[in-house]
Order: sequence, then C-alpha cells, then structure tokens
Amino acid sequence: MNDAQYQPGKAWAVATMLAVMMLTNFLDKVVIGLVAVPLMDELKLTPTEFGIIGGSFYWLFALGAVVGGFVSNRVPARLILLVMAGAWAFIQLPLAASASFLTFIVCRALLGLTEGPASPVATHALYKWFPDNKRSLPVALLHQGSSAGLLLAGLLIPTITATWGWRANFYFLTAVGLAWCVLWYFFGAEGTVEQPAAGKTEDSERIPYRRLLCDATVIGNYIAHFVAHWVLAASLTWLSAYLQKGLGFEPITAGRMFALFIAITAPVSLGLAWLSQHLLAAGVPSRLARGAFVGIALVIAGVLNCAVLLLDLAPLQKFVILAVGGGMTLVTYSVGPAILGEIVPRSQRGGILSIGNAVASLAGLGAPVVTGWLVQVTAGASGSGYERGFFFGGVILIIGGLVSMIMMNPQRSGTRLWTTSIRHTLA
Repeated sequence: MNDAQYQPGKAWAVATMLAVMMLTNFLDKVVIGLVAVPLMDELKLTPTEFGIIGGSFYWLFALGAVVGGFVSNRVPARLILLVMAGAWAFIQLPLAASASFLTFIVCRALLGLTEGPASPVATHALYKWFPDNKRSLPVALLHQGSSAGLLLAGLLIPTITATWGWRANFYFLTAVGLAWCVLWYFFGAEGTVEQPAAGKTEDSERIPYRRLLCDATVIGNYIAHFVAHWVLAASLTWLSAYLQKGLGFEPITAGRMFALFIAITAPVSLGLAWLSQHLLAAGVPSRLARGAFVGIALVIAGVLNCAVLLLDLAPLQKFVILAVGGGMTLVTYSVGPAILGEIVPRSQRGGILSIGNAVASLAGLGAPVVTGWLVQVTAGASGSGYERGFFFGGVILIIGGLVSMIMMNPQRSGTRLWTTSIRHTLA
C-alpha cells in the first residue's frame, strides 16, 4: 500500500459521492416497506404474500453480489457502479404502472440482482482511496448514506403517497437514480492509494480462495454479516407497518417516526465506527478493536430487540430501544469490511466482500417471510406478531455475536494466510 498517494480532499469527495449512491440504493430498497399498507390493500395481499414480495429482492441478490464482486477484481469500480445505478433507476418504472403481483416479484428480484454488488463494490472502490488505518470512518460514511436514504424515505415517501398515490414514488426514484448517474459520470474516479509492493505483481499477491473461505476470521465475519442483515431485512420490510398497525401511528406520522428511527441509528453507528478506529489508532489490537468490538455490539443489539417483546414498555420506549439496537447492528457494515480488508489481498478483496454480501443476503430470503408469517398467525394481537419477529432476530443477533466474537482474530488470520501464501509462492 502506498500511503503517499493518499489525497484526503479527493478521497472524501469520492466517499461523499459513494454515500449518495448508497442513499439512492436504500431509497429503492425501502420503498416497498413504506408503501406496504396501501399496496397490500390495492393488490389484496396477505402479510405472508407481501413478505414474499419483500423477500424476492434477495432471490438473486447473492448471485449478483458474487458475480459483481469478482468482476470488480478485473473491471474498474467506477464503470460497474455507473451501470448498476442506471439499472436501479429503470427497474422502478414497471412498478409505477403495474398492478400485477408477478411484476412486483420479477422487478424486485432484478433489483436485488443489480443491487447485490453495491455495498462490496463501493467499499472496494473506497479502499482504493484510503489507507488501512483510515478506513473505518469513510466506510461508516458510506453506510450513513444508507441511513440518509432511509431517513429521506421516511419523510418523502409517505408525503408523496398521500399527495399523488403510492405509485408516484417509483417515478421519483427513477429521477433520483438518473441524477446520480450524471454526477458520477462526470466526477467519479478510481483511487490510487493501493499499489502492489515493490517487486510484486497483483497476481503474486494472491491467496487460494479455499484458504480464505476456510479462515476463522472470514467465517466469523460472514456470520456477523448474516445475523445483522436478518434484522435489517426484517426492519426494512416491516417497520413502517409495525409503526402503523402495531403502535397505532397514522401513515404520515409513521413516516416521520421511521425517519426519526434512522436519525437515532445513524449517530449510534457512526459513533461506534469512530470508537473502533480510535481504539485501533491508540494501539489496541484489531482482534479487540475490530473483531470483539463487532461481536459485543451485536450481542447488546440482540438483547435490546428481545426486550421489546419481553418487557412491558410504552410504544415510544419500544421505538427508541429498537432504534438504538438498529444502530449497534449497523456497526457490522462499517467495521466488518475493514476486518476483511486487513487480511485479504487487494486483488481478491472485491470477491471476498461480495461473497460476504451473498451469504448475508440469504438472511434476506427468510427474514421478511418469517416476520410476515408471525404477523399473520398472531393477527388478533396488535403488534405482537411484529414483536415476535424482532425477538427472533434478537436471538439470532446474540448467537451470531458470540460466535463471531470468538472466531474473528484479524492479526492471527493475517499471519497464517500470508505465511501460507509465501510458502506456496516459494514452492
């Protein structure tokens, strides 16, 4: 890595544009959840059927994540991101005009296919601009773009729905996506921080994928990503409906509450990313400053999710607890990739990050449907089905956090992987 190539001004400008890209990404992703009630009413869908629409986003997500990640090892990230963002914009158009359950399934599946590589490719692109010891905050900013998208969605989508109907949101998303494409076309660029070490080529700095995927830190990282994504997928699909039907808020108020939810999660997530980076800079081993840090955050978030069902709490208390827990869960998306970036060769990082996204997407297949089923079978108890879904996610977070905490040790993994790579090269 050549830190002398680090240009803070340009690096943070690109980081900001990528954060805006993630904003559009999450607007596209969350719109279904925020129009859940009128969409279900018009299409006459049961909660389980709507859960299938929510889950269909993840049917091809893993395929897109893996293919896109490996392509990013060979093709400039700038071009991949431009093509993906353009696809997201145009996929929204059929949803604006259709009343077909099948159309929603197909379009959401295609959206998942093209959004699958978004986070790993954007992270891979970002790492080309920042050295290892400066990555946690820009990656946190990247995912604050996601949070900003959710916040704007909570404010804008219910208003657009109330004014022009729920279908107008999809035209709006097409315009936003195309605007970002224009911005990126003229100002996006590839980073130059990372260069192969003297006397080496990128091909010589490679470790067999079999060894990478069998490494304890990589597996623990993927487990953490999976359990965090379970909660995220369930929240994106069902939080707005829970606020309306479970906690009794009116649609516009529920949208504002959704935005407030994100306004709480964002600083919690950003603060934890800063703390992890600060601990690393202070000399705390990455095993603790990154690995154990993520595991502990997931366990605490899981306890908070379980508390919503187990404790007798007022609606506002439940809301705040879920928001804080959500913010703690999101630390996986900022610190987790930094752990992989610490031990994986640059030429293979896009692939490894994308495989992690693919593994996490499997949670998205189940979380919306399981939560929808719990809502449907407890239809007589207002809010109970949603809270059982949150409880189930909390249990998964606790188990996954404990397992990942034990498994993730970037220092040990880095030493083992690179020692093996050197021996393999010499042989």
